[in-house]
Amino acid sequence: MARARVLIWAVCALRLALATVYFQEEFLDGERWRNRWVQSTNDSQFGHFRVSSGKFYGHKEKDKGLQTTQNGRFYAISARFKPFSNKGKTLVIQYTVKHEQKMDCGGGYIKIFPADLDQKNLNGKSQYYIMFGPDICGFDIKKVHVILHFKNQYHSNKKSIRCKVDGFTHLYALVLRPDLSYEVKVDGQAIESGSIEYDWNLTSFRKMEESSAESKDWNQAKDAKAQDGLKPEGIDKDIWLHQKMKNTNYLTQYDLSEFENIGAIGLELWQVRSGTIFDNFLITDDEEYAENFAKATWGETKGPEREMDAIQAKEEVKKAREEDEELLAEKFHMRESHFNRYYRRDEL
Repeated sequence: MARARVLIWAVCALRLALATVYFQEEFLDGERWRNRWVQSTNDSQFGHFRVSSGKFYGHKEKDKGLQTTQNGRFYAISARFKPFSNKGKTLVIQYTVKHEQKMDCGGGYIKIFPADLDQKNLNGKSQYYIMFGPDICGFDIKKVHVILHFKNQYHSNKKSIRCKVDGFTHLYALVLRPDLSYEVKVDGQAIESGSIEYDWNLTSFRKMEESSAESKDWNQAKDAKAQDGLKPEGIDKDIWLHQKMKNTNYLTQYDLSEFENIGAIGLELWQVRSGTIFDNFLITDDEEYAENFAKATWGETKGPEREMDAIQAKEEVKKAREEDEELLAEKFHMRESHFNRYYRRDEL
């Protein structure tokens, strides 16, 4: 096990030389996390976080993460990093979340913000670029949100992506690529993928943009009398536009998944019952590095975590049985005492 861990980290180090890691957080340095994460003071009733590995874990130190601590509260906390643009690059957002309390209603998602985020005033109205992760409430809502901000609007993935609902730690990853393809991964497995343009219902938006641009070009061409040799007079508009786009490569991809000023990551959510633990945050441009990082963190502790939970469950069953036996013994002694008292009184 130790050799495997060393090998994984060696691979991570090699990939790190090739990858760009914009943000990485494992909460391995005690209370210093408080210097990196800023609790919002927008509302005095916001719930507070602590760093904890929870009631059961795979490794007491490695499994420490941000844990919600108060029931029935909104939470808002964020961390800043050096601003960057993912233009022309792959963007991977990855983290682990553990609903130790067996979530009944509440969020387990994260948000990626512009660099100008006012961290002290973070709240539900704060603009974000990306919202990603599980959301659970009752029997109806058990989904993975993937929301992108584009043209001053929030657009949700139209597919229903189911999240994990048990009390164990799970790995969530979102991959956005320059070719407008995407993947949503849970526990290292792709559970949804496709085209950003089509799966976010942006085709109609794109057509509207193109139509507006085409009309503008047509009018400009008429005014300029087709200085590039394409005269609009006497030619059908659609034919002219088709030839125009063919000659000038007019149709270009819209920046549906590119963000110019990414600079913060945060948790802004509501929970009925607290206890969720967020850990192993990663933002990078390298899919392979993200996979290796996942193996070196969640991959190392997921098995031992389940083993510890199973041991605790057995101990709880044993304890409950012992308590039942003690209760029965107490009732037996009470009945015996009651019987003896009345039996002796009748003898007298």
